[in-house]
Amino acid sequence: MKRIAILTFALLAHGAWAAGIKVENAWIRATVPGQQVAGAFMTITSPEKAMLTGAQSSAAGNMEVHTMNMNNGVMEMREIKVLPLPKGKPVKLSPGGFHLMLFDLKQPMKAGEIVPIKLTIETENKKPQVIEVKAQVRDMQGGMMH
Repeated sequence: MKRIAILTFALLAHGAWAAGIKVENAWIRATVPGQQVAGAFMTITSPEKAMLTGAQSSAAGNMEVHTMNMNNGVMEMREIKVLPLPKGKPVKLSPGGFHLMLFDLKQPMKAGEIVPIKLTIETENKKPQVIEVKAQVRDMQGGMMH
């Protein structure tokens, strides 16, 4: 059992790679019973200019790429259709900035669970690529709520 936990952690810590695109430290904030939304976070690095154009998960009815800004002391969250991924520069999806929102959750997100996420990434002059990521649910205090 201990070996399985160590192997799972090692796979999550190293992240996912496809066509040279690296996704690391993918995680989802734990939810409370009845909560229908959750935030997902990670770091994406592309070896060439690319764009994150979508995401989906079997754990949610819908997923969107969002941005969060403060405007005169008021937090504003909005969906964005495209998140640029500059060549060779890590793009961090984190609380308080760019992030993924999971809507219409099929079940509560419990700490320790692993949730599959499929990212759609488009590079210049190429068709969209789907990268499968395993995000660990983490029990975090506070956080963003829609």
